[in-house]
Amino acid sequence: MSINESPIIVGLDIGTTKIAVIAGRKNEFGKLEIIGFGRSESNGVAHGKVLNIDHTIKAIHQAIKNCSDNAPDLEINEVYVGIAGHHIKSIQTRGDLVRQDPEMEIQRHEIEMLISNQKKTFIPAGDEIIEVIPQDYTIDNLPNIKDPIGYNGVKVGANFHIITGDRNAIKNIKRAIEKSSLSTKDLVLQPLASASAVMSEIDMEAGVAILDIGGGTSDLAIFQDGILRHTAVIPFGGENITNDIKIGLGVLKNQAEALKIQFGSALANEANANAFITIPGLRGMPAKQISVKNLAEIIQARMEEILNFVCFELKKVGLDARTLLGGLIITGGGSQLKHLIQLSEYTTGLNARIGLPNEHLAPNHLEELKKPMYSTCIGLILKGFNDYDNQVKRFNDANPVKIEKKAKVVEIAAPEAVIEELPIVEETTKKGKKKAVERAPKPIEKSKFWDKFKGSIIDLFQEEEDKIIK
Repeated sequence: MSINESPIIVGLDIGTTKIAVIAGRKNEFGKLEIIGFGRSESNGVAHGKVLNIDHTIKAIHQAIKNCSDNAPDLEINEVYVGIAGHHIKSIQTRGDLVRQDPEMEIQRHEIEMLISNQKKTFIPAGDEIIEVIPQDYTIDNLPNIKDPIGYNGVKVGANFHIITGDRNAIKNIKRAIEKSSLSTKDLVLQPLASASAVMSEIDMEAGVAILDIGGGTSDLAIFQDGILRHTAVIPFGGENITNDIKIGLGVLKNQAEALKIQFGSALANEANANAFITIPGLRGMPAKQISVKNLAEIIQARMEEILNFVCFELKKVGLDARTLLGGLIITGGGSQLKHLIQLSEYTTGLNARIGLPNEHLAPNHLEELKKPMYSTCIGLILKGFNDYDNQVKRFNDANPVKIEKKAKVVEIAAPEAVIEELPIVEETTKKGKKKAVERAPKPIEKSKFWDKFKGSIIDLFQEEEDKIIK
């Protein structure tokens, strides 16, 4: 593919209950046009781990086929894949680097060395450091520096958020992708992918908690002052609610799932105590009456448990409603429960809203993709375009365009700048008269979200394979 061609990026979300494939490209307005979309029931995956590779491969093939049926001319070879699960953990560390020449300005390679030193942090056997994220820097006694390059001082240090994962679990995901005749462009942490799809730069600065309620687990990412402060994986998701309904009401699993989706509520007080649902009995058995109130009580108990985990994680990092002005954004398939916003606000004390990926989609997208369950997949595509934009930037930096000097001055617009047309406004003069003033247009900058996370998980395994070949 030529460096100037607009690519088609494919996101693959391997979840406990579903596998989704979305292919998209950006239009001239920077919005995603969906070229293909497919999904299938997930088999062989539990709590983010691939337990049965053969079943997972079949489910991936089915999702890819459904995507290709929608777009016959689309050929899918490379995918961005999301990873999550119980095995994903995070720790906080502190690192310092004493500089050889305090009078010189701090250089990029010194910061990279400081970050690289954190990869030697002790972690349990079998785990792998998959992301080292600097939060804020200090130079000597000067704290809370976001970018230390250009400063000078004796010692530069930083607080780091380190994310780890089970090496074998990540390898199994990669192996399932390769056996599906696909190439893994990158493995991306699902909480980061979901966050990029449902929040803005303003949310990051104001402080926000992103809760992605998936099938097997719920992922939490907390941002403040433009920095990722904390991540956590909560070991409960939509499947746990379904199983609770199955056991509590004595119904089949598919009946429990249907009851949750059609009649479920996260607040028992909002349910009608006199309403009942009739479901067919098993062969030879009479029909069963299900109380809507009892159904809501079961759902509320499990959702409160998930939200209490959120409160616990917030307390761990000393954040609350006063510091997280952006509140709580809930996304993922489990966010579609009725009255979940009310329960979330009551339990956590944070303002809450449902996170939808609509902001990044072109107007004519599929209605199905408005659902929050596709936030991760949309975020994976955004990660792909961020990588592409950086690749183009590196190419342009390495191959600058030379312009011959001529007598006539030619204005050249920046190729990536999107100009926001601001209306002409009225300005009142000292004499009271109004005159028209045209404000200078401002370029709309692309989101810098993914630029904060430089590490590439797939590189870890590529490096290992290279060592084996040697």
